[in-house]
Amino acid sequence: MALRTIRIAGDPVLEKRCREVKDMTPRIRELIADMYDTMYEGNGVGLAAPQVGILKRIAVVDCTGEDPITLVNPVIVETEGEQSGDEGCLSLPGKAGKVTRPMRVVVEALNENMEPVRIEGEELLARALCHEIDHLDGHMYMEKVEGPLHDVAYEDEEEEE
Repeated sequence: MALRTIRIAGDPVLEKRCREVKDMTPRIRELIADMYDTMYEGNGVGLAAPQVGILKRIAVVDCTGEDPITLVNPVIVETEGEQSGDEGCLSLPGKAGKVTRPMRVVVEALNENMEPVRIEGEELLARALCHEIDHLDGHMYMEKVEGPLHDVAYEDEEEEE
């Protein structure tokens, strides 16, 4: 597959709400594969389609490097609890900030075969799911940061998106 260019904060595509995916096409399958390659290359734990310039409701998440999750048209249907911690983003390299997210989320979506899936995530996975779904609605984590952003140097750390 191929690496795609990650759009950086300030790019207008990151502020737009994405369109639902109606059908799985060869081009969308290629996009998903490219998104995984791009996410892994950037040492991220998630990537949303608008981050590579595509306004489709698609996100990929892998918090462990061994459990990739493809989300097509995801919706958060349940949240529980609260956690606060540093969050980063491949679209804002070298920066992080404290964000409060749910401790547990349940997401309903379609997988790469357009089959319904229900993903339950806690801690880092819950944070990543919320972060990526925010991207699909045109929002970035900086809108939720409590206090100032700070500089970070990521080297295979899971906190980076």
